[in-house]
Amino acid sequence: MTSNRLGFQAGCQTTAMGIMPHTDLEKALNLALSLDIPFYPQLPNISFYEDMYVQASQNFPGIIVDPENERIGFDNTKFEQELPDYSQRMAESETFALSRSYSVVYHRFLAQDLRKYPAIRGQVTGPVSFGFRVTDQDSRPVIYNEGIRALLFDFIQRKANLQYRQLKEKNQNAFVWLDEPGLGWVFSGLSGYHDVQAKQDYQGFLAGLDGPRSLHLCASVNLPYLLELGVELLSFDAYQMELMPKGYASAVADFLRSGGIISWGIVPTDSENLAKETPATLARLLSGYWEVVSRNTGLAAKQIAEQALIAPARCCLKNIGRVGASNDSAVCETKGSLDLTIEEELVEKAFVYLGALSGILKNKFDL
Repeated sequence: MTSNRLGFQAGCQTTAMGIMPHTDLEKALNLALSLDIPFYPQLPNISFYEDMYVQASQNFPGIIVDPENERIGFDNTKFEQELPDYSQRMAESETFALSRSYSVVYHRFLAQDLRKYPAIRGQVTGPVSFGFRVTDQDSRPVIYNEGIRALLFDFIQRKANLQYRQLKEKNQNAFVWLDEPGLGWVFSGLSGYHDVQAKQDYQGFLAGLDGPRSLHLCASVNLPYLLELGVELLSFDAYQMELMPKGYASAVADFLRSGGIISWGIVPTDSENLAKETPATLARLLSGYWEVVSRNTGLAAKQIAEQALIAPARCCLKNIGRVGASNDSAVCETKGSLDLTIEEELVEKAFVYLGALSGILKNKFDL
């Protein structure tokens, strides 16, 4: 079964989130292209402009990017000064394009022959995450400013739509997912932007996307909430769940019956968890999730597999475990002391696991 607009058979094929720890552009790109559904890597260890929030910020009025100190912020006075010029440039597609200075990798990705893949994928930081992460001169998240928030949702929507059109020229089954860890934060009692408001804003936002409505997050997840936003593809960290709550089963089944696709982030990318797993154990874990859904809804486990993509659980810019690390620098807090080799090895091992896990699942469910 295929989604209405995604146009490809998921069938336990592989993909991954965009952020990678590599400092070798070619190696990162080749790894991304080795998956069934490739993507353009975001490489913040090469340049601060490769940071997911910085990339999304290009040409948004009021933004301050400080690459030397690796900071991104927002200034209300600067916003007011730049808003008239931005308003005049909104009709120009270049205003929402990802330039080479913000991502050399994206343009290298577009230069590839991508027609042979069943689908290709891009990513844009979602408005909720951006709004929480970027703060003004008073350390206030910009999402709390209603006027700025409305403009931000429109701005990110236009960025996603332009990227989708560019990718679709390379492959008819292109899609762009919104990278939205912030949707895991709207349930916090400390947040000034809550889940009800977020759902209302997001449903309108998704309705204006030209391409398939796709969402990714690796924060703590409330599956029923996310599946009710109006997405056609949801990618999330499934490994963290450890078990599938029965209360989630109906929402998952309804979403899949409507033709949706779920990308299950099941391969851990931290050394502690990856060391204790194998493709076989991960296949049992994921199959167990699907069996809970099947038992409680009557949806065949094979159909769940047919509408499943397989992915790493999270990106890995900093290893959070010590197993397999050559020394304690693997868990240092500062980028300058980070041993990137460990992170790169973990990601590459996870990609190997992905291929093996995909094969096990395809064989198990006769895909």
